[in-house]
Amino acid sequence: MDAVAGAGQLVGVTAATILAAIFLAAVMGRRRRRRQRKAAPESGCGVVDGEGRGRTDIIIVGAGVAGSALAYTLGKDGRRVHVIERDMTEPYRIVGELLQPGGYLKLIELGLEDCVEEIDAQRVLGYALLKDGRNTKLSYPLEKFHSDVAGRSFHNGRFIQRMRQKAASLPNVQLEQGTVTSLLEDGGTVKGVLYKTKSGEEFKAYAPLTIVCDGCFSNLRRALCSPKVDVPSCFVGLVLENCQLPHPNHGHVILANPSPILCYPISSTEIRCLVDIPGQKVPSMATGEMAKYLKTMVAPQIPPELHDSFIAAIDKGSIRTMPNRSMPAAPLPTPGALLMGDAFNMRHPLTGGGMTVALSDIVVLRNLLKPLHNLHDAASLCKYLESFYTLRKPVASTINTLAGALYKVFCASTDQARNEMREACFDYLSLGGVFSNGPIALLSGLNPRPLSLVAHFFAVAIYGVGRLMLPVPSPKRMWIGARLVSGACGIIFPIIKAEGVRQMFFPATIPAYYRAPPPME
Repeated sequence: MDAVAGAGQLVGVTAATILAAIFLAAVMGRRRRRRQRKAAPESGCGVVDGEGRGRTDIIIVGAGVAGSALAYTLGKDGRRVHVIERDMTEPYRIVGELLQPGGYLKLIELGLEDCVEEIDAQRVLGYALLKDGRNTKLSYPLEKFHSDVAGRSFHNGRFIQRMRQKAASLPNVQLEQGTVTSLLEDGGTVKGVLYKTKSGEEFKAYAPLTIVCDGCFSNLRRALCSPKVDVPSCFVGLVLENCQLPHPNHGHVILANPSPILCYPISSTEIRCLVDIPGQKVPSMATGEMAKYLKTMVAPQIPPELHDSFIAAIDKGSIRTMPNRSMPAAPLPTPGALLMGDAFNMRHPLTGGGMTVALSDIVVLRNLLKPLHNLHDAASLCKYLESFYTLRKPVASTINTLAGALYKVFCASTDQARNEMREACFDYLSLGGVFSNGPIALLSGLNPRPLSLVAHFFAVAIYGVGRLMLPVPSPKRMWIGARLVSGACGIIFPIIKAEGVRQMFFPATIPAYYRAPPPME
């Protein structure tokens, strides 16, 4: 009997324990569901915070050149990256098609050089300048580099798709199509993003660091910087077929009236032609004003080798336009977030420096993040990453300043002093040797030094004044020379001021330059 009673008690205790466990699990499950509802108060808004997917280290908004390259770079370093891109189909743009040799070197440094393979990319070995029937060839100073190093030109969309594929090949990088509508903030710290999927579902994604790379039309930059966007001109883009450039494997800059025309190969059978139109308005395509303008004003200034193909491209009607934006970097350091790419900093696309700046920035950021194992201390991370804005400045500011200054010098003007500067620039570069190697090394991103830029810019101005003084100086010539120097100062100094004199020329005097990684466990 005692044995039977003991067995009964054991069964009773076991049954009570099981029932208690079931009750406790039910209570805990109910509490967890309440917490999840509080985290997503809006109806239909899901939460992506790591459950079932592996916790995210970094959210990247945008998968263009900057976003895709950054995703692969950080993913390769072991970070868990979630990329949200508005449209995953192959984009079609008329800029972002020429990568300078300095940018190609950064591509190699990031392990992305194979992204210019299998897209019919063309090697670019330098530039040709054309003016009033004269031309001069400026070759990149590539003697000290491996034979593979050169510029590359291609269809922008093909290049981006290759980089997206490369990023998606990493198991810790997730690419998702969705539109980010806002940043999620808590007490001034960005915690993640709110986005809509292709099907219209709304989700919240959380990560310790959000990097916004959503391009020149960014709708998120205002929260992270003080944007001062200038639109000095617009590009009208055409694709020329069945023709050859006067100088194969070279970009061509035609110093036309009223502003430059660019031509460069984008495949083995196609040449991109970009006609610059000053101001923010372009002739209407619907009324035929655009075709008339291109045929009557632009076509007579196109080299004979390209003329027939230029007319054929106009008649075909596949003309694209886009505004050329310029925006100095003016960050508002925000815990939990960072801006990169065209969302952060833009320059006139005349010199093709945008991708070089973006890839250089990625190298800087990668090196800063590499020693960090934990990104959760947002305040310390934000203070540390202020050094990013300082370390990037010499390279970015040199390319930005060169683009803005060259565009203004290359534009025709009714001012005789400005036209003398334009003529002096063409003749200075035509001298060859150090007079062409120095400027082309700046433009190519191979030697982006601010002091070298300023030295060559004012050397052009002094060269122009010297020409005016020959054979005999006169009061009129001296006056034009004085205005030429004054005009040169008026071109370059405002650009340098916007970039930041101290950051550009004396970055080592800024405390953030020496900032050490925060102690993170």
